[in-house]
Amino acid sequence: MSVLFDESLKSIELIFKYFGMYLDRTILNTAEHVIKFRSLHIINFLWLNTETIAEILWIIQGALHGRSLIKLTSIAPCINLCILANIKSLSLFLNDDKVKKLFKQLRNVENNINIGDEVVKKKIVAEGKKHLRAVIKALIIINAVTVMLFSVTPILFIGLEYKKSGQIKLVLPFRVYPFNPYDIKYWPFLYMHQIWSASLVSIQIAGTDGLFYTCCTSICTQFRLLQNDIETIIPERNFDENVFQEMLKKLAVRHDGIMQSIIQLESIYAKSTLFNFVSSTFLICLSGFNTTALGDIGYMVAFLSFLLMSLMQIFLLCLYGDMIMTSSMEVSNAVYNSKWYTVNAKAAKHLYVVQMRAQKLSKLTAYGYADVNLTSFTRILSSACSYFALLKTMERPTQA
Repeated sequence: MSVLFDESLKSIELIFKYFGMYLDRTILNTAEHVIKFRSLHIINFLWLNTETIAEILWIIQGALHGRSLIKLTSIAPCINLCILANIKSLSLFLNDDKVKKLFKQLRNVENNINIGDEVVKKKIVAEGKKHLRAVIKALIIINAVTVMLFSVTPILFIGLEYKKSGQIKLVLPFRVYPFNPYDIKYWPFLYMHQIWSASLVSIQIAGTDGLFYTCCTSICTQFRLLQNDIETIIPERNFDENVFQEMLKKLAVRHDGIMQSIIQLESIYAKSTLFNFVSSTFLICLSGFNTTALGDIGYMVAFLSFLLMSLMQIFLLCLYGDMIMTSSMEVSNAVYNSKWYTVNAKAAKHLYVVQMRAQKLSKLTAYGYADVNLTSFTRILSSACSYFALLKTMERPTQA
């Protein structure tokens, strides 16, 4: 049987290499290794955060000089996403040892699958890989489209203005500098700086989320394989209690390994998930507000893609958390669906112990403040809609 985790990991490793992270490689604290494997990450980190600092300073300066609410909120989602990208990538960078430990745990669980029908196993694994490929493909496409729209929109505006008036009026994707950025001496560099900064944000969020989806898919697939093995642990005839005890012991070890993987995954992502939950409320609210409030059709389309990206990002995060909760609970149902009623009292008692243990819910949380599931997604949407209504109320007096 092909290994789901390793095959799926290959599809996102290239994303991480673009911003200078090597997930599955041991990096020593030597000058040679730091220069070879860390320098690109450090350069990209500094590159992105010069833009982030400029955006924050622009917001502060704008608030002090009485800029309109629409202008201020047009930059706020960008700041939010930049900070989110930083936190997500740093959560992996600072937990490098935990990431490698998680990889080892997931591989160990997969390598210990030595019972059950091979045809059924291959079918379950194939379904997991198919679903994951579709999600990562959609993730890459929507992030690429969003970056492209923000990159191309200024060029379109320059072209339309030249056609209309015969003059070249330089435009940038984001107006965030305290000096005049439209001087031809600075504009080309600043334009490329903003495009690559936007690309870094997209790559970092897509990469860290893609790894999260890969780990969750591997865990959910292992739960499904475990359920199948538990359901078929008791044969139709010729029940051998010694063989049964040995198989049950192996299944219990696998179950424990899967749950340990969930604990390890949460320890890596818990803090960034908490910020993701909080920031997504404002991202969805502000992106929706900018889509409806900005007068330029080009920027409206760009912020609409921004809104769709934000919705998709938090929805998938909650969806995969929900899938882990659901698949962990179904292990208990698998015990009930086995032929427990055909065995002796001692064997049935062992199955009952497994069932009781499986009823202890395995889940991911946002640093303990909220469960990562679809219920949390609806709460985020509800809060975003409330803040959106408040912003629209504040906008009307300003326009009046």
